[in-house]
Amino acid sequence: MSLTPFAYDLDEAQIRRERQKARELRASQWWKRRCAKGVCHYCRRPTPPGELTMDHIVPVARGGRSTRGNIVPCCKECNIRKKQLLPMEWDQYLSQVHSQNHHE
Repeated sequence: MSLTPFAYDLDEAQIRRERQKARELRASQWWKRRCAKGVCHYCRRPTPPGELTMDHIVPVARGGRSTRGNIVPCCKECNIRKKQLLPMEWDQYLSQVHSQNHHE
């Protein structure tokens, strides 16, 4: 038996439900307030609120849910680079970005 940590066999219906919940959260005042801060959750760079994207910290495809505790605003660059990585897989990239920002 092979174990894959943090990987789930989600069916399409579950994934659709989570994506629908995400769309509902995107329209909420809570989300608009999060974006109004204008800062990417991951790289901490100032980003115009209208350019921030919604990211699931633990991706839906890997068992994450569309809840306030699992959704953050991030810049498009971080969202594209993160793809479906889990937080521990993403830490190495973040460390590199933060050290580059400190050297500028």
